[in-house]
Amino acid sequence: MSDAPVTIRTRQFITNRLLQRKQFVVDILHPSRPNVSKSDLGEKLAQMYKADAGRVVTFGLRTQFGGGRTTGFALIYDSEAAQRQFEPKFRLIRAGMATKTDKTSRKLRKERKNRAKKVRGTKKAKAAEPPKKGK
Repeated sequence: MSDAPVTIRTRQFITNRLLQRKQFVVDILHPSRPNVSKSDLGEKLAQMYKADAGRVVTFGLRTQFGGGRTTGFALIYDSEAAQRQFEPKFRLIRAGMATKTDKTSRKLRKERKNRAKKVRGTKKAKAAEPPKKGK
């Protein structure tokens, strides 16, 4: 079923020289399959515009009710440096170009901040640590 025909059309094509990319709306017609993967879509767009598949970013894909047609947005960057500079961090993480930093939960960060507000001077570092549970 994955070899079913897919038609890709682009519209509202803009060459954005300031952000070093081409940007456009993508319409995908896929009548005999549920959807098209972003990786397949990126490869086909790269082939259409003679670009590297790694420079193609697709997002905001929404399938119409009833299926068969999906609309979304795509960007093709001129270089990897431009992509790293202008693309949001979460999309770089999705593309595998950046790593996600693990941080403590929001609640723990707020509790630490509020404990540190209650003391002055060098004791702040000690107050930031969670309280010890004693007997």
